[in-house]
Amino acid sequence: MKIVKFLLSLSALIGAIYFLNNPILLKEPLSDDPTKFKEVTVPPLGSFFSPFSGFWQNAESAGDLVSVKIEVPDMKGKVKIVFDERLVPHIFAENMQDAVFAQGYVVAKMRLFQMDLISRAAGGRLAEIIGEPGLENDLLKRRQGMAHGAELAVASWKQDPEALALMDAYNAGVNKYISELQPKDFPIEYKLMGFKPEPWNLFKSALVKKYMDQTLCFGEDDLEASNALKILGNDLFQKLYPEVDPKESPVIPAGTPWNFTPAKPNVKPAIQEAIGLIHHKVYEKERGVLGSNNWAVSGSKTLSGKPILANDPHLKLTLPSIWFEIQIITPDVNFYGVSVPGIPGVLIGFNEDIAWGETNVGQDVNDWYQITWTDKAKTSYQYDGGVKAAKIVMDSFRVKGRDTLVYDTVRWTEWGPVVYESNNEAWHDLAMHWMGHQPPNPKELLTFFGLGKSKNYDDYRQALVNYDYPAQNFVFASKNGDIGITANGLLPVKNKEQGRFLQDGSNSNNNWSGYIPKDQVPATKNPKRGFVASANQKSTDETYPYYYNSPYFDYYRGRYLNKRLAEMDSITAEDMMKLQNENYSIHAAEGMAALLKQLDSTQLDNIQKAVLAKMRNWDFRFDKDKVEPVVFLTWWEKFYEMSFDEVFIWKDSLPMLMPEKWRVIDLATNSPNDLIFDDKKTPERETAKNMATASFKAATKALADDLLKPDFNWSSYKKTSIMHLARIPAFSKMDLPVGGYGQALNAISGTNGPSWRMVVELGEEVKAWGVFPGGQSGNPGSPFYTTGLDKWMAGEYNELFFMKNAADNRQKQFFTIEIN
Repeated sequence: MKIVKFLLSLSALIGAIYFLNNPILLKEPLSDDPTKFKEVTVPPLGSFFSPFSGFWQNAESAGDLVSVKIEVPDMKGKVKIVFDERLVPHIFAENMQDAVFAQGYVVAKMRLFQMDLISRAAGGRLAEIIGEPGLENDLLKRRQGMAHGAELAVASWKQDPEALALMDAYNAGVNKYISELQPKDFPIEYKLMGFKPEPWNLFKSALVKKYMDQTLCFGEDDLEASNALKILGNDLFQKLYPEVDPKESPVIPAGTPWNFTPAKPNVKPAIQEAIGLIHHKVYEKERGVLGSNNWAVSGSKTLSGKPILANDPHLKLTLPSIWFEIQIITPDVNFYGVSVPGIPGVLIGFNEDIAWGETNVGQDVNDWYQITWTDKAKTSYQYDGGVKAAKIVMDSFRVKGRDTLVYDTVRWTEWGPVVYESNNEAWHDLAMHWMGHQPPNPKELLTFFGLGKSKNYDDYRQALVNYDYPAQNFVFASKNGDIGITANGLLPVKNKEQGRFLQDGSNSNNNWSGYIPKDQVPATKNPKRGFVASANQKSTDETYPYYYNSPYFDYYRGRYLNKRLAEMDSITAEDMMKLQNENYSIHAAEGMAALLKQLDSTQLDNIQKAVLAKMRNWDFRFDKDKVEPVVFLTWWEKFYEMSFDEVFIWKDSLPMLMPEKWRVIDLATNSPNDLIFDDKKTPERETAKNMATASFKAATKALADDLLKPDFNWSSYKKTSIMHLARIPAFSKMDLPVGGYGQALNAISGTNGPSWRMVVELGEEVKAWGVFPGGQSGNPGSPFYTTGLDKWMAGEYNELFFMKNAADNRQKQFFTIEIN
């Protein structure tokens, strides 16, 4: 009997050891279909809960951060990194290579998992660490050629010795930190997912850059526009989708002369509607959620008599933040700002003489081409009257939990990869021609180091020469009084409407006709109005001699920003902070005016009239505690859908372009009896008045229960959440009580918003303020994980500690790292 008990106990012990030290495969019901399941891999619980190497080791207090000295034999000089009370590193180095080594080291120390995950997401390697849920992303990223674009970037960077030396120094700093790690030191996400850090390299940095490229210059709606053109016909298409809003207020002041002779595009065949409908399910797009604001006001409009610059890039909000705050000081330079983990330098910032920032230009540099194959195996295709061979690339994918590799075959053409492919001949195979597949300028990474050492406008413009993409509105201000803005980057020379629709891939004339010369891109210096500004609106008025298009131009924030800056005088830094946090929306003001003009209030009941009375008194601000924003957007969405039944009928079956908000308002205001408002499902002839009234009734009915709740308001409806990069709820901040709206300057939506707010006042001594919705540390167990979040939500700022030297004690120095 004792032997039996012993054997049973031994079996239980062996089972427990196996259970605790091996991953466990579970099945989880799908959210959209509980009868189906997906496999979820749980990491070995023994190692995760181990007191020696498990998650306990990731708990961190401020007292754990103490000064240390590190020996690095290959350093050219000495480095001292001073951390302030918010954990911002101020790097003092004797040369830039050592400074960048230190930047790589401290960024890895605080954001290693973030760097790793982003490079994997862009390179199509998520499934290796999260299993089946990551495979769809991986297949798409490889088909879109993200890794290919990164390889081209690496090859290009290697052509410039200065850029390569800085990248090598940065990567060496990252790898120095990785080499110090024991399993107990791994960031908690590695322990949860059961993998370990890999050495960092140039290719991984290029993948981070490619991730940014795709975020910022991937926007297009060629397939959707092609279907709309085919279904509606040219006349109705041009009526519903005009490219110019007459109320636009462009980045470069209207009326700016263009004193150059423009390059001419290729002769291009007429656009063919006979290309047929496009049935492919398009990849998920970020339309309507990306945006940014930046501006600079001259001393003629400020109280101090010196320029003030402001910038707040709007991106997907994550924990940790996309930005990492840092200062770099060498004998030659001293600059401060924010960087992206994985890339050296400072992207948005200032020095003693100038300040700079960026918003997205947003022009369409991603076009689609129909491929006509010449054989069933799809190995060659028609091109310029002949036959051209496709390059066949076999990709393999490791998937956690699978014993075998997954394979995918991608065909590459002159245009780029065939992303959309089908065995159904009626569906058309489509190749993607994207700017991100062009080899970048070998010196592109030097752009921001050039800005960091700039002293005046000429230096700023010279630094931009090396920058190619994603095109950005680079705003500038200097202490000597100059301000300016440049829509800088590689911008294709196109025929009118080229790139707006799917094009014939058998004709090389459909390619871009080169790029706009850098001295002809939209730019202005010291305009008479006393300010420069951008908010992702169109770059120019219609007199600019080059055609460009985009599905992502903003039609409201830029108008409001230009209007407010024109009205303001004796401006202070505090005024600029208030403007960045402004919740007023022109879309709401003009949308409400159009809806109220058409609403027939005699058809409303008493409850609906009470809601209407409240809406008439609304100030069009999307403040967190107000309920009017919810009513307006619900009313607006129902009016929009009822009015455009011709378009919405296709929405679930085909990629279909939706009309812009401004066009809906224009039609409702100036053409309320237009046939577009007629509901084709009824025998009656409806007008905008019928739609406005019916949609208001539908909106109040949909919100009837919510409007009775005392705690129901805009923030509870919007549910702004800042998710951890790995979508781990415990490491996220959910349902934040904040206002803002995508069409307001404070463009906070449910997932996106101002990822960094910065205001810089130039002068004999620069002053700057900034905040982002997170903290410097990427460790959820650190007190520095969300240090800026409360201030960000309240619209408050940190005064940025722009250190003059290592002994500067105007603010408290927390601890140091010395590298010898």
